[in-house]
Amino acid sequence: MTQDTSVRLRAARPGDAEEITRVFLTSRAAALPYLPRVHSDEDTLDWITHVLLPGSRTWVAQGEGEDLLGFASLAGDELDQLYLRPGVLRQGIGTLLLERVKEASRGELSLYTFRRNAAARAFYERHGFVAVSYDDGSRNEEGEPDVLYRWTAAGRAADAGRPRAVR
Repeated sequence: MTQDTSVRLRAARPGDAEEITRVFLTSRAAALPYLPRVHSDEDTLDWITHVLLPGSRTWVAQGEGEDLLGFASLAGDELDQLYLRPGVLRQGIGTLLLERVKEASRGELSLYTFRRNAAARAFYERHGFVAVSYDDGSRNEEGEPDVLYRWTAAGRAADAGRPRAVR
């Protein structure tokens, strides 16, 4: 994984809602094709404009040329959203966004991801998140089984002194 130094993070602005919506929709379609579409594109834009952006701290990753490459949202102690454009995966952008959210947190985070989303699960586990419970899908609109992950800064500090296995 190479880290793209031409990427900058900034706080999301209300005017970013349409581009954030495009990233959200294209990312979900590419990574989660099995999910049912429970909202129209217009309803998704309305949710991002009137719920997500005013109700959470959201950061966007921008590349050269001002393209929005991804975004992440922190709501309380929950990583509520983290999505990237499909063409920019494995370039360090998700890690940059996740680190920003961790820095802004109170030292602990939780998140839900779908059980079948193996790529997301591996990403979060690489970044110190631990699966703590599994759900049958009754808690989300898609009815898709999911998993609750937790991360604590204290856990990261405790692990820092431990020798790591070499693979």
